[in-house]
Amino acid sequence: MESLRQQKASMNRCEKLRWKGMFIEADRDPNSPPGIHGPFWCQHTYKPFGPDGQVVDEFECCAVRSCYEQL
Repeated sequence: MESLRQQKASMNRCEKLRWKGMFIEADRDPNSPPGIHGPFWCQHTYKPFGPDGQVVDEFECCAVRSCYEQL
């Protein structure tokens, strides 16, 4: 069952946010520190940072960013 945190992230995430779990069965390791080579990438740039130069993840890719596209 999804936690409340996961539900909030999935409801507010950017349309262009992608992560490896979309293509393989894998859970994000909560003990793994976020990094530039993390499991997320932006479909605008195809890199782990968005067009605004900021790192992408399920919480950072939100409506306050200029590149955000609502899901």
